[in-house]
Amino acid sequence: MRLLHTSDWHLGRAFHRVNMLDAQSRFIGHLVTTAREREVDAVVVSGDVYDRAVPPLAAVQLFDDALHRLADLGVPTVMISGNHDSARRLGVGAGLIGRAGIHLRTDPAACGTPVVLADSHGDVAFYGLPYLEPALVKDEFGVERAGHETVLAAAMDRVRADLAGRAPGTRSVVLAHAFVTGGEASDSERDITVGGVASVPAGVFDGVDYTALGHLHGSQTIAERVRYSGSPLPYSFSEADHRKSMWLVDLGPDGFLSAERIDCPVPRPLARLRGHLEDLLAAPELERHTDAWVEATLTDPVRPADPMARLAERFPHTLSLVFDPERPPQAPDVSYARRIAGRSEEQIAEDFVAHVRGAGPDTREQTVLRDAFDAVRADETARESAR
Repeated sequence: MRLLHTSDWHLGRAFHRVNMLDAQSRFIGHLVTTAREREVDAVVVSGDVYDRAVPPLAAVQLFDDALHRLADLGVPTVMISGNHDSARRLGVGAGLIGRAGIHLRTDPAACGTPVVLADSHGDVAFYGLPYLEPALVKDEFGVERAGHETVLAAAMDRVRADLAGRAPGTRSVVLAHAFVTGGEASDSERDITVGGVASVPAGVFDGVDYTALGHLHGSQTIAERVRYSGSPLPYSFSEADHRKSMWLVDLGPDGFLSAERIDCPVPRPLARLRGHLEDLLAAPELERHTDAWVEATLTDPVRPADPMARLAERFPHTLSLVFDPERPPQAPDVSYARRIAGRSEEQIAEDFVAHVRGAGPDTREQTVLRDAFDAVRADETARESAR
């Protein structure tokens, strides 16, 4: 059986204020085309369909379009909710939608009840484990301690118990939304730490032929049979080195697995540039980034004038500007109270300007600060007099 594994669509999410809806729509078209051209038997979507619990209307419309296109294709789809989704909202109408071959699995209580599909070699049981918030599901699974590993292990016990009662040779696929030990995170994922622990060991998923993971945005192989598809689009500059893709997985008659990465279309490459502003504007080797979305970190010791406008002349798609000035080593840590002891309010303000910009205020700026403090003092005096 041939599976197409994807996750973390985050419909409705922007990229540094850039609307990604068109790019997300192109991805849905690419997904449907791939499923048709590669003769896929099932599509699995491992959570975070939406970016937030109450998605914007345009994202809901795109999701509705995706469901119709997958149903029209006649390829069964199994989909779980992630930590960004509202499980209750995503699961509305699941029974009716299931009649069209789109199987939404959002109820933790149904972890041990698979969607069973068949090919010429027999049955394949698809178990959907939606994102399991430990504090909310510990009673459902009868565990005393609310932790990611504890509740996932209990859910997998149900999976293995159901699988043991099925015909010999039944193959199995688990969809899960979790942070598995060994995975590489990015800045895009919402923290799911509970009690200081976010990750679960891959051994939790032992006993199934393939585990299709969601949550981490980088495509990666935790073990031969445990993989993240990653998000199909970038959602932070920490993903600049990601290759956005889906997994095309073949399950043989004995559960033997092979996997191929299918690249996803992205609107623009990402580039993270660092250095002095003049160097970034002049370096010929950076010409290849003129069409990229750019994050520029400026290391000038003094903040340059109009840096965003000047960068945009060369890199018109600059979206993020960070300042990390090169400065001499600092003196040993001294408390804030000691650093400002004996200094006037004007001096403290001037020090703040120097800290932020890399150079203190000039004579004109000192006058502005002094006048501002004089105005505040005058206002305070007037209020005291009026009491």
